[in-house]
Amino acid sequence: MTPLAFSQFYEKWFDLLHHLVNQLSDFASSIANSKEEYISPLVAAKQEEKLAQLIGKVMLHHEEYFRAKSLITENDPLSVVASPWATTLERSLHWVTGWRPTTAFHLVYTESSVLFESHIGDILRGVNTGDLGDLSPTQFRRVSELQCDTVKEENQITDELSDWQDTASHLMGPRAESKERIERLICIIKKADDLRLRTMRSVVRLLSPQQAIEFLIASAEMLVGIRGWGSNHDCPRGR
Repeated sequence: MTPLAFSQFYEKWFDLLHHLVNQLSDFASSIANSKEEYISPLVAAKQEEKLAQLIGKVMLHHEEYFRAKSLITENDPLSVVASPWATTLERSLHWVTGWRPTTAFHLVYTESSVLFESHIGDILRGVNTGDLGDLSPTQFRRVSELQCDTVKEENQITDELSDWQDTASHLMGPRAESKERIERLICIIKKADDLRLRTMRSVVRLLSPQQAIEFLIASAEMLVGIRGWGSNHDCPRGR
């Protein structure tokens, strides 16, 4: 895959992500509204099935992105580092060519806090909302443990990239040695992307379907929002 081909893919991928987040938001709203009424077990089961389908659809969309990025990384890792298809704002927030995996946990904690405060009355009355504001102690513990493990892996990858940059002068050496250095960069980028995808999968697995939908909405809105702000910033400057 060439940088131009990936740039075109990137635009289309974000367009579809925006469409998916609208689907998620609409369905999440319909579920929230239906909670005020009696729902038969059959309807509840259908809702759960629909939730699972939407979650799977969004995760497949992210997996497709990382598959395409793997191809461009193998063909042109230096272009991936430069990321000309991204806005200047997106690039300013990059950690090893993409979003920092631990961002997922900040999203969970932020959404949980906001929803907890908005439902404080229900919670005090013992009403279970089932959303991210209603995380159980076990879920909080598992999120915390996963965050600690992810931070360790992040730091290891950061150190690897730092070592690679510290020995950049080796790129000016023999061709074989330069090729080996580029291969190492490819490996570092792929490790970072693997951690990003594994983190998303792990967070989704430890949440209930409703909570997972809320997490995926928040993460998609963050990505789409940052790209939108970045585009607005870059357009007047012709970037």
